[in-house]
Amino acid sequence: MELVAKYHVETDLPIQKAAEAIAAEQSTGTWTEVRGQDNPLAARVISAQGNEVEIGFPGELFEPGNVPQYLSVVAGNLFGLGAIQKVRLQDVIFPQSITRAHKGPRFGIEDARRILGVFGRPLVGTIIKPKVGLNPKETAAVAEAAVRGGLDLVKDDETLTDQSFCPLIPRLEAVMSALDRVEKETGKKAFYAVNVTAGAEQILERAERAVEHGANMVMIDVLTSGFSSLEILAQNLDVPIHVHRTMHGAFTRDKGHGISMLVIAKLVRMMGGTNLHTGSYMGKMSLEREENDLCRDALRDPWAGYKRVFPVASGGVYPGKVHGNLDGYGIDCIVQAGGGVHGHPDGTTAGARAMMQATEAWQKHIALEEYAKDHKELEVALKFWGC
Repeated sequence: MELVAKYHVETDLPIQKAAEAIAAEQSTGTWTEVRGQDNPLAARVISAQGNEVEIGFPGELFEPGNVPQYLSVVAGNLFGLGAIQKVRLQDVIFPQSITRAHKGPRFGIEDARRILGVFGRPLVGTIIKPKVGLNPKETAAVAEAAVRGGLDLVKDDETLTDQSFCPLIPRLEAVMSALDRVEKETGKKAFYAVNVTAGAEQILERAERAVEHGANMVMIDVLTSGFSSLEILAQNLDVPIHVHRTMHGAFTRDKGHGISMLVIAKLVRMMGGTNLHTGSYMGKMSLEREENDLCRDALRDPWAGYKRVFPVASGGVYPGKVHGNLDGYGIDCIVQAGGGVHGHPDGTTAGARAMMQATEAWQKHIALEEYAKDHKELEVALKFWGC
């Protein structure tokens, strides 16, 4: 019952020696030989070829349920080893002794669809823009305009939490009141992912207060608040959880060093997220296609009995970029645009309609330019931003 970690390593050492140094540093060894290091908890080198290394860590090294401890083993001091120029944690294959210690999402893709009553198409969402500076009433007006355009999800940006200019509870109440009004008038349901990110001593209490005041979804910045914070929310809240990956570039951007987005995706599913920003196939923060594919599959393929998680394509997305993202992610995803909704020349509601129309065109296998001929919001968007 080993945990297998896969690394990309750049070093002047022979790759076998570098692999042995990582295995020793992250299990029983240190910089010099010590008595007792050759014991059953020593990690072993499974393979070391080219720049690719696989290391097996005995299951007994891990405290089941303790995610910070897992990371200290597979992503700890190895990044600072002087003999290694770069090392990137590419993937982790978790044994059952670890996966069964975590319940995964309480709300998965199917649950979110059932709440909204939306089936057979991708979900389409937006981010409140400008990301900071609006008061609760202004935030609610933006959210209402977006949902009137047909969107399924409105979320806070990662930097908006409980600041004085837009306190969390007044903002939440204003937005939910606006969404309730839209639902009564049109029948359209939508999630509002209110950002409850806070320190360990506050986050659960903050999230529970949000749910008490009507939240139908919460959002967490998982890398700044911690994977365990996500898990405690998933275990205690009766609403879906939208997971933002802010700060991920510090780990993922250098393809030779750090931690891959795939590892983050696996941990988010294990900890209980419902939606996770994974990157766009087309947009300002697009990743390589292969890494997007791996994250998509890690969130949706059968694994340990966990519910499936929505990948979220966002960052520089607008109607002209919808087809490229849906070609990659398919129906079971959320395509999300901030500026690509609110920057529409005719306003937020028109921008939301343009995103929905672009999604419809993709489902009907109709070229955007063709579909735009009798869908004016999409036509304006394409003329303004292009494809």
